[in-house]
Amino acid sequence: MTAIPSPDTLHPLPDHPRVVMLKPLVKDPRIEVGDYTYYDDPEHATEFEQRNVLYAYGPEKLVIGRYCAIATGTRFIMAGANHPTAGVSTFPFTIFGGDWAERTLDILTAMPTRGDTVVGNDVWFGYDSTVMPGVRIGDGAVIATGSVVVSDVPPYAVVGGNPGRVVKRRFDDADVERMLRAAWWDWPVELVTEHVRTIMTGTPAEIEAIADSR
Repeated sequence: MTAIPSPDTLHPLPDHPRVVMLKPLVKDPRIEVGDYTYYDDPEHATEFEQRNVLYAYGPEKLVIGRYCAIATGTRFIMAGANHPTAGVSTFPFTIFGGDWAERTLDILTAMPTRGDTVVGNDVWFGYDSTVMPGVRIGDGAVIATGSVVVSDVPPYAVVGGNPGRVVKRRFDDADVERMLRAAWWDWPVELVTEHVRTIMTGTPAEIEAIADSR
């Protein structure tokens, strides 16, 4: 009988507790993670919600797709990190309560937000990368080590630097369209398993052919 890894197993590699599947780990309803997305951290793997999703004080969500690989130290900065900038001071008086909160709560609640942070499927985050609030990262993107992602990332782009910039594209427009239409990450896991070698080493045209034959 074929053995297929379960996306609900917290530690999919029993000998390597540094690797955790995030879907069974996260409990905060503002964090949504798809099947098989994992986080790798030699010391704090199970503390992803506390150490890697920062300033999640508001209603904004962090949504991460399927089959993403997230390296140690990747951080998602949420909208709660924002400070008011309309006046002369950026000090967040409101959060300390009392008269300060009563006099300024409307200022804080009226601050603009970029909304949810959304990560597509099959995205690879390099070591110590940072994603700023409200960013949207397309399917198949690669975020290089140490990058600070401040703006939206197109599908199958490679982003590097601070601020993060697209340094190259993994495929041309036609092949990106093929991959997005095929959406292999939405296939039943049995079909993914059957064609896993092609997914890892094949061309967009080969993936498209499998999708078309389903």
